[in-house]
Amino acid sequence: MAIKRVGKWEEGEQNKDIFMKALKTTIPVFLGYIPLGMAFGFLLDGAGYHWCYAFLMSLFIYAGSGQFLAVVLLAAGAGLTEFVIATLLLNLRHAFYGLSLLEKFSDVGRFKPYLIFALTDETYALLTTTEVPSGASKSRFYFYIAALDHIYWITGSVLGAVLGSMLDLNLKGMSFVLTALFVVLTIEQYFSSETRFPFVVAVGAGVISLILFSPDNMLLASIILGTLILIGREKSIKGNVKVMKGIKKGHVLPMQPAQPVEENIVEES
Repeated sequence: MAIKRVGKWEEGEQNKDIFMKALKTTIPVFLGYIPLGMAFGFLLDGAGYHWCYAFLMSLFIYAGSGQFLAVVLLAAGAGLTEFVIATLLLNLRHAFYGLSLLEKFSDVGRFKPYLIFALTDETYALLTTTEVPSGASKSRFYFYIAALDHIYWITGSVLGAVLGSMLDLNLKGMSFVLTALFVVLTIEQYFSSETRFPFVVAVGAGVISLILFSPDNMLLASIILGTLILIGREKSIKGNVKVMKGIKKGHVLPMQPAQPVEENIVEES
C-alpha cells in the first residue's frame, strides 16, 4: 500500500508540473482571449441574448471568429443553410491545421477527440512551437494547453455577456485583439523556428492572394497556395535526396570475389 501511495504521489506531482508548464505557456492566449471573449459577450448581449447562450456557444462551438459571425447571422435572421455555408468557409483553414498535426496527434490516446475539437489558431501556434517538458506526457501536456485556452475563452465570453447586461460600453476596435494576439504568436514562432522558408512562403502567398482575390477570399486562397508550395518543395527535397543516394550507390565499387583457399596454396607452391 505504501508503494502505491508513493507512486500516486509522484504521478500527482508530475501532473502538477505539467499543468504549471502549460499554464505559463498559455499566458499570452489568456491575455488575448479574456478581452476578446468579453467583446463577443458584449455583442451577444447587444443582440438580445442571455449570458447563458454565451456560455453554451463557447463551450460547444468554441470557434472564435465563427461565434462573432454567428452573432451577425442571428441578428440578420439568417437560416440554417446560411449558417452552415458561412461557418464552413470561415473555418475551412482548420482542415490544413489538422493535416500538419497528424504526426503530433498520432499517440495522444484518449485526448485526441478533444484536441481535434479544441484546435484554434492560437492553440495551434502553441502546440507547434512549444517543446514538451522532458519526461512529461505529451498527450497530457497538449490536453492542458487546449483545455486552458478553452477555459479562458469561456470565462471571457461569459464575463462580457454578464457585464454587457449591466454596462453600456463602446466596443469599437476590440475585434482587433484576436489579430494582434495571432501576430504576436507568429513572431514568437518565427524566432523559435530553425527554418524561415515557410514564413517567407506565407507572406508571399498572402500578398499574391490579396492582389488576385478580394480581401474576403484571400485568406483561404493564400492558405491553399502556401500549402501547395510547401508540398512541392517537400517533394522536391525528397526527390533530390533519392537522386543523391542513387549517385552515391553508383560510385561504390563492387567487392572483388575472394579467391578460393586451394588456389592460393597452389600458386604459392
